[in-house]
Amino acid sequence: MKYSIVLVLLYLLVSQYSFAQAKWRTPVSDNLVYLELETGTVIIELAPFMTPKHVARFKNLVAEGFYDGLDFYRVIDGFVAQAGDFSEKKPSKNKALLNAEFNRPTPTKSDFMLVQSPDFIAPQTGYLHGFAAGRDPNAKQEWLLHCPGAVAFARDVDANSASTEFYIVIGQATRHLDRNMSTIGRVIYGMPAVQALNRANMNNASGVIEDTTKRSKILWAKLAKDVSPQNQLKIQIQEQNSDQVTQRLTSAKTLDNEFFHFKGNGNLDVCYYQLKTRLVDLP
Repeated sequence: MKYSIVLVLLYLLVSQYSFAQAKWRTPVSDNLVYLELETGTVIIELAPFMTPKHVARFKNLVAEGFYDGLDFYRVIDGFVAQAGDFSEKKPSKNKALLNAEFNRPTPTKSDFMLVQSPDFIAPQTGYLHGFAAGRDPNAKQEWLLHCPGAVAFARDVDANSASTEFYIVIGQATRHLDRNMSTIGRVIYGMPAVQALNRANMNNASGVIEDTTKRSKILWAKLAKDVSPQNQLKIQIQEQNSDQVTQRLTSAKTLDNEFFHFKGNGNLDVCYYQLKTRLVDLP
C-alpha cells in the first residue's frame, strides 16, 4: 500500500506539468566542454556572459591539453571536487593570474527571471541565461549561484589569484561562496560521474587526497568542436520562461497536492529547481 501511495504521488507531481508547453534550447557548441573521467563523461556549459576572462582561460587550457591526465586531488564529500595540477609543475602559457569576476553590473536589458525575493542570502534569485543566478537591484549587480554542479575557478586568499585550478560543487549548495568566486558554468550532463569521484578521508580538513594513486583522473578534456561527431551528445536545456518551468515553480511555491499537509511559506531555493536537461537523438 505504501509503495502505491508513493507511485501515485510521483505521478501527480509529474503529471501536473507534463502537459504544459515545454520549450527547450540547444546550448551553443562553443560554450561546451567535455571531460572524460575515469568515472564517465561530463559536459560543462560555460557562461562567458558572466566571467569572460575565466571562461576564455578555461577554454585555452582545455584546448592545449593542460588538464589531460591531471587529477581531482581535493574532493570533500558534500562540498566540492577540485582538479588541476597539484604539483604546479605542468607547463602552460596560460598561467597568469586573473582578475576576479565575482559578479557583473546588471545590464539595461537583463535576461534575469525572478524566482525568489528575498532569498536567504541574496536579495533576489532566479535564472539568468538558463543558469541559477542572484541579483541585487540596489547595487545593480548579478552573479551566478553555487548550486550543485556549478563550476568555478579556485584561488588563494587574494581575490585576483585564480590561474588554472577549477572545482565542481558536489554537495548541498555552497552559497557562502556566491560573489566570492568566479563561476564559469555548470555541469549539464554527467553529475553521477562527478559524484563517483574518490573522496578524501572525512577527517582530512584540507580535503586533499594525499595518496596520489587514489585520486580520480581526468583522462582528457576537450572543447565540443574537438570531440568526434560520433562521441558528441545532443543536449537540450529547458527555457527558463517556458510554461513547464512556470508551472513547476508555481506548484513548488504552493505545494498544491493533497499529499502535503504543511504547505510551507511559499519560499523557494532556486538551487533545488535548476533547469532540467535532456538528451535527444542526433539527426
